[in-house]
Amino acid sequence: MKNKPSEFLGLLESFLNVYLPCSVGVSPNTVKSYKDAFRLLLKYMYDEKHMNADKVTFIDLDYETMLGFLSWLEKERDCGITTRNQRLSALSSFAEYAQNRNFDAATVFRRDTKKLPSKKCQKKLRTVFTLEEIALFLNLPKGDSVIELRNKTMLSVMYASGARAQEICDFTVGDVRFNNDTTTLILTGKGGKARKVGIPKGCATLLKQYIDKRGLTGKNERHVFSSQTHEHMTVSCIEEIYKKYVSLAKKEYPKLFCEKNYTPHSMRHSTATHMLEAGVPIVVIKNFLGHASLLSTQIYAEVTQSTVDKHIKTWNEKWGPKPSYTADEPKISSTIPAFLQNK
Repeated sequence: MKNKPSEFLGLLESFLNVYLPCSVGVSPNTVKSYKDAFRLLLKYMYDEKHMNADKVTFIDLDYETMLGFLSWLEKERDCGITTRNQRLSALSSFAEYAQNRNFDAATVFRRDTKKLPSKKCQKKLRTVFTLEEIALFLNLPKGDSVIELRNKTMLSVMYASGARAQEICDFTVGDVRFNNDTTTLILTGKGGKARKVGIPKGCATLLKQYIDKRGLTGKNERHVFSSQTHEHMTVSCIEEIYKKYVSLAKKEYPKLFCEKNYTPHSMRHSTATHMLEAGVPIVVIKNFLGHASLLSTQIYAEVTQSTVDKHIKTWNEKWGPKPSYTADEPKISSTIPAFLQNK
């Protein structure tokens, strides 16, 4: 006997609007991600199974259907493996919740969800801007328009603070503390955890100029960075801004910016890498980035190959075995071409 048409949607609504934010206490961004997953699931059921949302039941969500949904995400929606696995995680979490509230109705759904495998994805190399590339990239936005000043300020703040894209979207005027000698930003990251981050004077000056130009001074509830259509900017908007300037950078500096993909997260990773290369202790970088675990920072802030080579060269010169010469051995002539000499 089939469930009532509203049973699936009723439990789903309770799961998304009450259980996750109130009982579990997940962040609004996590709730949004879960809602996206189920919005796509219902779209799949309509497009591929010709079922309206209010007709979907737990029985309809069997193993083959959900496997087809995950395949549809990859082939039709062009989702990566990481995103595909995130959608599966949302399904699994809801299946466990539903079974605990209506065992008979959701048992098969829960059982079949547990059978769905997570895909292994190949670890991608993290993309990092070099120091030279960063200097050029931050100066690409030109002109006196509010949009150009917004883009220049946003890129500078992201590099100076190591902020995530979503943290920049949520960043308000009230999150800035301008002082004579120091300027501090309050960034709210994953899980609603807030941290204080100091930024350099040059970046602080640029940020104040931008806030003043937009007439936002004293309006603490307003978002610092807004799109042309929405006061609260989205991550996709930031991604488009990055895409624009990366494309421009590749055109203007063809010998630089050689990586295939640069994203907003490349800026955060570059900040961490450059701090590590400058000798900043990794524990300090951990707190600066807002990582819960030092392990995350160690994986995140990988040292570039050029830095590895430099330190190995210094190590070899200082501690490596030195060649010894007898009185009968001829001295190395200074006329040997430079490219043949040991350095």
